[in-house]
Amino acid sequence: MARKENRRITDVGTLKALAHPLRMKLYRLLFVTEAATASQLAEQVDEAVSLVSYHLRKLAEHGLIEAAEPQSADGRERWWRPSSDGVTVRDTDFQDAPEKVTAHLAASRLFQEQRSEMYRTYLDQRPHWGREWNEAAQDSESLLRLTAAELAELKQALHDVIKRYDEKGRAAEAHGDTEGREHVALHLYGFPFRV
Repeated sequence: MARKENRRITDVGTLKALAHPLRMKLYRLLFVTEAATASQLAEQVDEAVSLVSYHLRKLAEHGLIEAAEPQSADGRERWWRPSSDGVTVRDTDFQDAPEKVTAHLAASRLFQEQRSEMYRTYLDQRPHWGREWNEAAQDSESLLRLTAAELAELKQALHDVIKRYDEKGRAAEAHGDTEGREHVALHLYGFPFRV
């Protein structure tokens, strides 16, 4: 099955399905591993298999994940994978009703908290990553003077660069180039502020 390139979430039900702390972790893990069973994911998140199975079914009900081809001969467990190469959640899709605004705000806060948690974990484990990875990792802040149109242009340019590197890494890995390759989280924020 070919996955859709990117899924734009525009309804509150799907947003709420994804904006659950455990479901977001499961979705992120499936995105990283490309396919997994409830048992494999339960080990990663330290939860009961039955609970993980329940949340996977909820993600599937909203089309965020789908059944995957079995990766082993054991046919007893169901394999799952993301149904698209990512999701997009835009503020403009949730502005026409107060409950939509509230749901979008809660989801955005959860996503930011989980990203911060990922970075804190890296900081705690930084001594174990070694010099090469620590020098390659980034933590920077740029305070720019832009218009909304310039910020949108910058966002697209960064997206294009990220997509190019993702495709390059996946192609190399598909050809057996796995030496020194790790999962990398890249969190960039661009937003207006006033002083």
